[in-house]
Amino acid sequence: MRIRSTTILAVRRKGQTAIAGDGQVSIENTIFKNTASKLRKMQDDTIIAGYAGGAADAMALYERLEGKLKEFGGNLQRAVVELAKDWRTDRALRRLEALMIAADKDQMFLVSGTGDIITPDGDVIAIGSGGGYAQAAAQALMEHTDLSAQEIAEKAVHIAAGICVYTNDNISVEILE
Repeated sequence: MRIRSTTILAVRRKGQTAIAGDGQVSIENTIFKNTASKLRKMQDDTIIAGYAGGAADAMALYERLEGKLKEFGGNLQRAVVELAKDWRTDRALRRLEALMIAADKDQMFLVSGTGDIITPDGDVIAIGSGGGYAQAAAQALMEHTDLSAQEIAEKAVHIAAGICVYTNDNISVEILE
């Protein structure tokens, strides 16, 4: 059984960081849920994280990331580095099947279980089955409009929903200003 469950997009523009995600959860070719919540604010609402992959796995990662943020005084970069180390080396965590984007007002990170920590060259990063579509749309909107980060994130995920069958247009957005 292959679980496909999302599009998550992070955009930063003009002092605003927004992460948007759709609400669809699919197993094989069946939609099981349209209103899943895949975003979470952390560290007194100064950090936003979103996931693609198994929900239970993501909840475990959220808890670990929150613990690392607390341990390192809210330092997002240090927290994601330590999370990636744990994820790669801890026997139980290694089995988690998810990707995570975590962002604060200044930085964005993609974190994977293989130990990857990716910071985008620009101000857009996406994950999930519709991530490529959303990222392309967001980059075009960044270059050719004056829309806010929140508006770009919403519109780009909406565009991805029109292309990717594993993404719906029930979009939630969290922002930092």
